Amino acid sequence: MPVNIRDLLILSHIPGIGSNRLRALVNHFGDPHEVGRASAHQLIRVEGIERKTALAVVSFLRGPAAGAAERFANDQISRIDKLGGRIVSFWDPDYPSNLKRIYDPPPFLFVRGEFREADGSSIAIVGTRNPTPYGTGLGERFASDLARLGLTVVSGLARGIDTTAHAAVLRSHGRTIAVIGSGVDVIYPAENKPLAERIVEQGAVVSEYEMGAKPDAVNFPRRNRIISGMTLGTLVVETGLEGGAMITATIALDQNREVFAIPSAITERRVSGTNRLIKEGKALLTESVADILGELGPRIKALLKDRAAASPEPPQDLTLFERRLFDVMDENPAHIDLLAGRAGLSASETLVHLLSLEFKGIVRQLPGKMFLRN
Repeated sequence: MPVNIRDLLILSHIPGIGSNRLRALVNHFGDPHEVGRASAHQLIRVEGIERKTALAVVSFLRGPAAGAAERFANDQISRIDKLGGRIVSFWDPDYPSNLKRIYDPPPFLFVRGEFREADGSSIAIVGTRNPTPYGTGLGERFASDLARLGLTVVSGLARGIDTTAHAAVLRSHGRTIAVIGSGVDVIYPAENKPLAERIVEQGAVVSEYEMGAKPDAVNFPRRNRIISGMTLGTLVVETGLEGGAMITATIALDQNREVFAIPSAITERRVSGTNRLIKEGKALLTESVADILGELGPRIKALLKDRAAASPEPPQDLTLFERRLFDVMDENPAHIDLLAGRAGLSASETLVHLLSLEFKGIVRQLPGKMFLRN
């Protein structure tokens, strides 16, 4: 049930009415406008609304502060409109389905770009702002591979691994969503403004913070719950023991989402957080995209099947054996031994023809002798 955004913003401006109480009020009355018409006696029937809060709501909405709240709402709507964006409420049909299922989903999101139903099959990639070359390379590889499989990659637009992941997805012509800790009109860091504009074209830039909100440090931990909450799982690529990515991993576990971690070199102490996650059993040791798919397979099976069905016809210049391999492959990574069995070839023959297909740009090799169609 779509709700009136202006009335919702007005309610959000009431002191003491956070996201949980705001959702509870609208769910109870069916519309934010009806909340404004309710008496204190009616308001205390709402779960989480005690007498003091109910009286404060009535006093606010029927007093001079209501005018300021209305001006705030009108200003916010005008500013997002000028950017070509919109405000998506918890009750809108295109509000991210995964995010609805966390403990404290935002009652509304400022969005530049668009959400799609396919974003339900998404993976977060997070990590340090100061990655090693090893971490940067793996961030690029995993982001590209996930994008080619049709999964949406979600990250936070921060320097380092976040930026690497977003940029790699864009180069692979995939979808990516950036969740930021400021208003969508205040891109941080500033050097990522061009990247943010490209993300808007191939995904979305999203924030729960009002237009004009600065990137204050206190915003980012709450921002992280949206990154993990929008996704089926979170992949951590290099992080310190107390880095923001560790916070995101902890939140993801609290949200009952999967956590994946790429092991770091034991000599790189400054990014040893991933090893700690693996050692403590909080994250699955991840060496390839196949590890992620193996854990999430049932939840993204329909997506992979749809993409395989939509695969283009093979080029006409394939040899008989190359065509045989092409026909038994899809965009779901498969081990060389499995492909050999499907095609009725020996492992050595299969490797020769797969390398030929890779040279022609038709297939892609992943670590662990895994192959998939491009």
